[in-house]
Amino acid sequence: MANREALRQLQSRLAERLQLARTESRPAAWLALECAGQGLLVPLPTAGEIFPVSLLKPVPHTQPWFLGVANLRGGLHGVVDLAAFLGLRAPLPAEGLHEPFRLLSFNAATASHCAVLVDRLAGLRSAEHLLAEPTDDQPRPSFAAARWRDADGRVWQEIDLDLLSRYEPFLAIAA
Repeated sequence: MANREALRQLQSRLAERLQLARTESRPAAWLALECAGQGLLVPLPTAGEIFPVSLLKPVPHTQPWFLGVANLRGGLHGVVDLAAFLGLRAPLPAEGLHEPFRLLSFNAATASHCAVLVDRLAGLRSAEHLLAEPTDDQPRPSFAAARWRDADGRVWQEIDLDLLSRYEPFLAIAA
């Protein structure tokens, strides 16, 4: 009998913890990136894997910001120079890219075989260490979400890769 009572108490405590976990909001978490000096935050659920810059094969008749294709874990991915696409700097040549540049693939859930070239990884960030910036009246593309400020005063722009993967200008790689 004592074992049954202990089991019931354990089940009751587990049920309470599960309910608390469902109702408790988790702070947002982002991967922090730099592109041409601009701080960008990518929500972790939209980010895929991080790769060193591998051999890129150029694709003729594409936009200058489309660097080509790369074999990432056996899958062919289109590679976009994110800073150039965002208009932060001129496109970089596909050949000769090395550290600290990285390729960030999109999460497989986006069903987009794409990766973006970023200048540098800047670690992870959470909402508890950032303050939301007031919204302004500046028009922004659909993939550009909130802006955040860290303790050092640096402003970070949140970029949703899932929305970016469906953004018409991003999909229009033909020159």
